[in-house]
Amino acid sequence: MKTISLAHALLALKTPAQCQRFLTDLCTPAEIRALTERWAIAQWLDKSDLPYREIATKLGASVTTVGRVARFLREEPHQGYRLVLDHLASPQTSNNKPSTQTPARKKRR
Repeated sequence: MKTISLAHALLALKTPAQCQRFLTDLCTPAEIRALTERWAIAQWLDKSDLPYREIATKLGASVTTVGRVARFLREEPHQGYRLVLDHLASPQTSNNKPSTQTPARKKRR
């Protein structure tokens, strides 16, 4: 499958509301919940030093899912989570308000 076509479709969207509408048509409610959960986990892992089990409890996720997101965030070569986290944290994208559900950012490099 060619994911590049999907990437182009996502890039064509101009607002979060447009993206939400597209994802609602594209994904099942369970898929949207899973994507949302993984993104929340990535934000928590990036901004806190909490143990995986505590993050899992706070978000209602499994420890396995937290571990998988952590592996992709810190070890896998794609670095998609890191790319978006850094992009959203940059001053050029200051219009993006941080989630009220995540703690203050801590640098880990």
